[in-house]
Amino acid sequence: MEGNNRVNIKRGTHVLIVQKQDQRTEKLTEGVVKDILTNSPTHPHGIKVRLESGIVGRVKRIIP
Repeated sequence: MEGNNRVNIKRGTHVLIVQKQDQRTEKLTEGVVKDILTNSPTHPHGIKVRLESGIVGRVKRIIP
C-alpha cells in the first residue's frame, strides 16, 4: 500500500520512507511511525512522518 493518504497511516504502522537527502536515489528506510507530520489528508509525494528512531521522511510504502 502506498503512503499518499493520511488515513492509512497511524502511530505504530510499519513503513518504508524516503529521507530528504535520499530523494534522488529513492533509497528507502524502514521503521515504525512515531508521529505524523503532514496535516493534509493526502500528499502527492507521501505523508511526512517521524519514525521511532527519530528519522523524518515521506512514506513510500506501508508494510502489512
